[in-house]
Amino acid sequence: MSPPDGATMPASPAASGCHGGAETMQDAARAAGKSAMLDRLAADYPKGPHDQPQSMCPAFGSLRVGLRMRRVATILSGSACCVYGLTFTSHFYGARRSVGYVPFDSETLVTGQLFEDIRKAVRETARPADYDAVVIINLCVPTASGVPLDLLPKEIDGVRIIGIDVPGFGVPTHAEAKDVLAGAMLRYARTEAEAGAVANPRTKLADGQRVTLIGELFPADPPGVAAMLAPMGLAIGPQIPAREWRDLYGALDCSIAAAVHPFYTASIREFAAAGRAIVGSAPVGESATADWLDAIGKAANISAKTIDIAKAQALAPIRAVMAANPTTARLIVSGYEGSELLVARLLIEAGATVPYVGTALPRTEWSEPDRVWLEAQGTHVQYRASLEQDIAAMRDVKPDLAIGTTPLVQAAKEQGTPAVYFTNMVSARPVFGTAGAAALPGIIATQCKGRERFSRMVGFFEAPGSMKPAKAEVV
Repeated sequence: MSPPDGATMPASPAASGCHGGAETMQDAARAAGKSAMLDRLAADYPKGPHDQPQSMCPAFGSLRVGLRMRRVATILSGSACCVYGLTFTSHFYGARRSVGYVPFDSETLVTGQLFEDIRKAVRETARPADYDAVVIINLCVPTASGVPLDLLPKEIDGVRIIGIDVPGFGVPTHAEAKDVLAGAMLRYARTEAEAGAVANPRTKLADGQRVTLIGELFPADPPGVAAMLAPMGLAIGPQIPAREWRDLYGALDCSIAAAVHPFYTASIREFAAAGRAIVGSAPVGESATADWLDAIGKAANISAKTIDIAKAQALAPIRAVMAANPTTARLIVSGYEGSELLVARLLIEAGATVPYVGTALPRTEWSEPDRVWLEAQGTHVQYRASLEQDIAAMRDVKPDLAIGTTPLVQAAKEQGTPAVYFTNMVSARPVFGTAGAAALPGIIATQCKGRERFSRMVGFFEAPGSMKPAKAEVV
């Protein structure tokens, strides 16, 4: 299908640029016809009372999802400085994929030529021999100026066209921006599947009822979850975000969608529209694993006896590993990945004291079991946590170890408190089941041993202005 030649972008006032501020750009976007899109983003990803957490450009999340998929091309439309920063960060994280860019200036933005340039770039990129889909992402200025990606063709020569707006003034965090693209792709794939036969995933799907895991996970976690589900006759399918377009069909072809990362609001909406049951929380530690297996089994109409068998097989080794790796550390946990509450549950079960958990993500019904459990242990859960709240909690708690974002880690080390970057700690290790129970407590014990070393370093590198003047020595 070729794009309609008659479709052009309506002229609209250009936004004043990134320096205009979020409120100015919001007003410009609404004036340019983007109100429905902004209202949807606000409903899916509500901000906190302090506006939104300090984080990297949200569009990185959508870019990351697209770049990790086979046979998917990604094109950015935004200010040159933004595109540079996003591509630099993507390649820093090992994307090793080209990123398309449609530049603009004031004239092309105001006259509508930018839309024509985007349509031309999409048409030239949509080669069926190379790609299953082309993703075009509007950054702040094109969104604020009303560049209408919905006027692009839905497909060109069999290549799907996915246009999304991911403005920093509309999407609070890069984690939620993953959901913006994942949800858009699931919606497209769901309509395809409802219309007729679709391609099978590259890897054959297991027979029987399947569970789709929603969230970016350490590679060892899905097989571990599969082993826990096997006694109930359940298997796992392709997870979301997907690694290939045809995996979207396999992910939708499930009985249960497990929101192990609870902020994928748009993706969950597509599973619900497909008639799939949704289960929150995740199998971390003993208590959450037991509750999660119960919830999954009931959603799949598995008998109580069979569920109990699965729980017995899963919980005994978790219990043994946690007993062998106890920790008595006092911690605070904060991050922007969406698994902060799960990690805190695991560490508390291992013996740690965790008075504070901060997450940049919003409160959703899919994290409610974890919030309720944590607060029953005396833990304060702060959704949409700001850096200032994290630092205040650290100073109040005086932890043995701070697990948090990069600026929190920096603040902790400056005052002599051992600290580790949440993302690096979690993304490089399993969290679920026996493997997670063995990995994380051991890391905590190792890191807490560094308190004396940090104290010596703080003293050694103390600011010169705070040092006592040396006494003159008489020779």
